[in-house]
Amino acid sequence: MKIGILAIQGDFEAHGRVLEKLGVEYLYVRTPEDLQGVDGLILPGGESTTHMKILAQTGLDEAIRKMAVNGGAFFGTCAGAILMAREVKRPEQASLGLMDITVVRNGYGRQLASDVFLLPTKLSAEPLEMVFIRAPIIESVGEGVEVLAEREGKPVLVQQGRAMAATFHPELTNDTTIHERFVRMIS
Repeated sequence: MKIGILAIQGDFEAHGRVLEKLGVEYLYVRTPEDLQGVDGLILPGGESTTHMKILAQTGLDEAIRKMAVNGGAFFGTCAGAILMAREVKRPEQASLGLMDITVVRNGYGRQLASDVFLLPTKLSAEPLEMVFIRAPIIESVGEGVEVLAEREGKPVLVQQGRAMAATFHPELTNDTTIHERFVRMIS
C-alpha cells in the first residue's frame, strides 16, 4: 500500500509523520505522474482556492478525479474537505466533487484563533482531540454519507465509501485513530 499526500501547500509533512508512525509507505504528490501506483490520497489543509488553482494549472484536478473513478481512496482535512465537497458556499468556489457534501468555507468565522476540543466519534469509545483552525462547516450531507463526529450539531468528520473528510486537523494531534481508519479503508 502506498498513500500519496498532496504537497503543494499546507502542513502536508504532518500527515507524513503520522503515516510514518503507522509504518505506512507514502510519497508527496506534486504532479499527475506522482499519482501512479498510489492507493489513497490525503488532501491537507491550507488555502482551498490556492489549492484548486494549482490543481487546475498542473492537471492534478483531472488526475485526482480519474483516480476517484478508478476506485482510489481519499482523505481531506480542513481545506481538503472543501476540495472534496460537491458544493462550496460563502464564497462559492470550484471543488473536486469527490463527496456528496456541501461545505461553507470559514464557517465558524475564527480568522485568528484555533480551538481544540475533545469530542465523541463513532471511531472510538474515548473522545478524540480535534484541532480546528479557521474550520469550514459541513452544512449538509447527501445520502450515503455517514457522519462519524459532530461539533455544535454540525458534521465534522464524514465518510462516503472510500472518501473521508474532516473539518479539523487530526495530523496535529498524537492520536492516529482517524489516519488508521483511512489506512483500513484502503486495505
